Amino acid sequence: MFSTETLTDPKVIQLLKSGGVGVIPTDTVYGLVCRAADEVAVKQLFTIKKREGSPGTIIAASVDQLAGLGLKKRYLTADQEFWPGAISVIVPCGEELHYLHMGLNSLAVRVPGNEELQALLRSTGPLMTTSANHPKEPVATNIEEAKQYFGERVNFYVDGGNMDSRPPSTIIRIVDDAIEIIREGAVKINENGRIEK
Repeated sequence: MFSTETLTDPKVIQLLKSGGVGVIPTDTVYGLVCRAADEVAVKQLFTIKKREGSPGTIIAASVDQLAGLGLKKRYLTADQEFWPGAISVIVPCGEELHYLHMGLNSLAVRVPGNEELQALLRSTGPLMTTSANHPKEPVATNIEEAKQYFGERVNFYVDGGNMDSRPPSTIIRIVDDAIEIIREGAVKINENGRIEK
């Protein structure tokens, strides 16, 4: 099992590209991650997470990366005003991405603003990410807590220090130009659907 403090460590990129699952500091909280295009790795991530019927969030360096994964660009174009940033938008997706959406026919996606995370994503492609914890347990706020959850079952850990003050991403859904807030998080959105500065 590999440990580092650098998201763009060549070993981290190599492990992800070869189907690895690991824990990294995302732009919000610690996340359990793997390449979203790797169906075997995604199934492994969900097994490690002990999660069924509730997919995670896809993070990508750009809308083009999300489109390359198989998401329709028309669903992503309207969301670009929220990115880059800590807002995850739920978008429809088809049966070909069933291994990601677990039958929900929709996925939460975002383009994070963190530069080091962006650099990682440019190297690996989109990542499936889910918070670093087990269902109904607190999210790991440091790498030691993450190791208590996952131990040797993941391929690597990236230590980003203490993240106990970081909220999760805000999750929204856009329906007929109206914004439905699914989860309040790192970014506040007002009743007019605008980001509060």
